[in-house]
Amino acid sequence: MQSKYKISLLRANLLAAAVALSLWTPSDAPAAAVLMWLSVGWLLMTALILDFSHRRSRGLPWQMLAGTLLLGLIATAPERHALLIWAWGAVFMLPQHRWAAVFNGCAAFASCLVLAPLMSLRAWLLMTLSLTVLMVLAMSRTHQLLAINGAIRQRLRLIPGLNLWAGEQLLRDLMREQTRSEREAIYAEVLLFRVRRHQLWQVAQKLCELTYDFENVYRLNGTTLATLMLSKTPSEAASRRTLLLAALPDSVLTQHKPLMDIELASLTLEELSRFPTSPLREAA
Repeated sequence: MQSKYKISLLRANLLAAAVALSLWTPSDAPAAAVLMWLSVGWLLMTALILDFSHRRSRGLPWQMLAGTLLLGLIATAPERHALLIWAWGAVFMLPQHRWAAVFNGCAAFASCLVLAPLMSLRAWLLMTLSLTVLMVLAMSRTHQLLAINGAIRQRLRLIPGLNLWAGEQLLRDLMREQTRSEREAIYAEVLLFRVRRHQLWQVAQKLCELTYDFENVYRLNGTTLATLMLSKTPSEAASRRTLLLAALPDSVLTQHKPLMDIELASLTLEELSRFPTSPLREAA
């Protein structure tokens, strides 16, 4: 899967950037050298631990760290590191939260102000205008790619190798399985699970292991999972449900609904995600 997600190429680029900065460091002033080595260390650590992951970090966005280091490098030795001003274009090519983009935008403008005394007014205005256009183009391209990738992820597995899918896939599968249940007299039910945010991927993986290969698990949002279980009879479904719930943490809230009792015409993911309200052991 590594080549599929081009992790090797990105890791190589990060290592190359770290080597380039390390060669630039020896002749720097002490303060600049400290920031330079911090940047080198960050690039090396990122390259070493980089891997494709379905998890999305909810801590401090690493793009803010990149912006902070870049601003520090320019501010500590502007006469030597002025060329790094154009690295802001690369920073804004990274997907990031809106408030992280605002922070990096302010840091980029601060970098321009740091370089102002070293340039004529005309050259500074041209540089600032060019950098602004570059950052806007980078953000526009990133937003376009995110929209495309978001649409693709709605039709793909969220974890390679596991039957974990986006919630939009559940809405499509419900229509198909409801028709199939009517035609073949199969009992189908939807199980919904509300979990703590830090348990989401652990519980999702457990559900994928406990369900059949032809049954899918779906992520509705950051705290809600669902699965569509197929059985011959309601009693068989109840037995399977009991075994499945016994393997999950007690903190999980769950609810099950027969597929034939769900009105699919106007059903939305928001409505589905509000279903789980019963303690796990009571729902079993």
